[in-house]
Amino acid sequence: MGKKVLIVAYYWPPAGGPGVQRWLKFVKYLPKYNVEPIVFVPDNANYPLKDPSLVREVPKDTRVIKQPISEPYKLAALLSKKSSKNISKGIITDKKSQSSIEKLMLYVRGNFFIPDARKNWVKPSVKTITKLLETENIETLITTGPPHSLHLIGLHIKKQFNIKWIADFRDPWTTIGYHKELKLTKKSEQKHKHLEKEVLNKADQIIVTSHVTKSEFKNLTTKPIAVITNGYDDDFVAVKPVINTSFSLVHIGSLLSKRNPEILWQVLKDLTKENESFAQDFVLRFVGAVSPSILLSLQSYHLNEYVDHVGYVNHDKCITYQKEAQVLLLIEIDSIDTRCIIPGKLFEYIKSTRPIIALGPPASDVEKIIKDTQTGNYFSYNNYKLLKAHILSLYNTYKTDTLEVTPVNISKYHRLELTKSLSELI
Repeated sequence: MGKKVLIVAYYWPPAGGPGVQRWLKFVKYLPKYNVEPIVFVPDNANYPLKDPSLVREVPKDTRVIKQPISEPYKLAALLSKKSSKNISKGIITDKKSQSSIEKLMLYVRGNFFIPDARKNWVKPSVKTITKLLETENIETLITTGPPHSLHLIGLHIKKQFNIKWIADFRDPWTTIGYHKELKLTKKSEQKHKHLEKEVLNKADQIIVTSHVTKSEFKNLTTKPIAVITNGYDDDFVAVKPVINTSFSLVHIGSLLSKRNPEILWQVLKDLTKENESFAQDFVLRFVGAVSPSILLSLQSYHLNEYVDHVGYVNHDKCITYQKEAQVLLLIEIDSIDTRCIIPGKLFEYIKSTRPIIALGPPASDVEKIIKDTQTGNYFSYNNYKLLKAHILSLYNTYKTDTLEVTPVNISKYHRLELTKSLSELI
């Protein structure tokens, strides 16, 4: 076949969400570049989201090795099923609304499970991988996080074997907003930073998903850092949509409490009050989990009657909702810490030919991608007049049945092209 590469990942079908799709697609296309992927994943993992439709996307000839894992969230669920499930997803309740149990769980999670709750999977995985490397000619090891404990597997293996190690960071480690909510002691914070720096300096190659993260990591290591974003695949081709007859603004994916763009709700409230035709045509559709606090916020802006909360659906159905939408919404937390976050759905958004409205902090990677591909408009959280005028302009175009965008410069985001970049690093 060619070069063998061992890929150590936590998220793998039947897990749902963007984390699983990145490496599922790499595994799909690596053989085209003369690379044989062997996948090492947990057995009986406690995935917060599941998407059985992704199981059939695993190439039939892919070798998948499963290592049993003991999930602490299963024990935590005995204390609080809701809190443990939320924390395992990275969902943290606003500080004012946190229960004493959730505060305790966050403290335990941050200070007793460093770098994360999958740390106990490291030792048995190293043992199994060691035996594998002793018997097989595997030239490259790839670890992907979060969970960043998987990079510790790479650290241990690198000390034992003369093997090329690539550490893939789908999200940052100590600078991501979630990390700051973990009620860390000073000692724990120092340990996180020490481990992060050790991984960044012991790996032979670093991969990140955004240019902002690359800039941050450059301050911590002299090792080569490559940006390989997420992307879109050919599953769009099979979906033949019928565009919504309503003027639908559609958000795909989880909408957590801190992603609450009240400026957008205010704009939509004002447009529905000022424009009777807009009010008759308008629908605000959420495909995925929505925080109760956001639903309350929508209620306070008198938008309830326009909301269609679909809930979580599998990836196939997500694509349908994306391509049927009149307008796609992308909402990020208004914080400098989120400038590096590029949601995986963005690349499917830009392929869908539907205009994107994105809100987030200035100078983000998302803003640059949307501008470069000419697929929508990006707004900061204080652009009321511009946002309102733009939505009204989109609505007027919708009334003429000509609302659509023609993406440019997007072929580089096809999963096949992204895998080519990965294969060159391997």
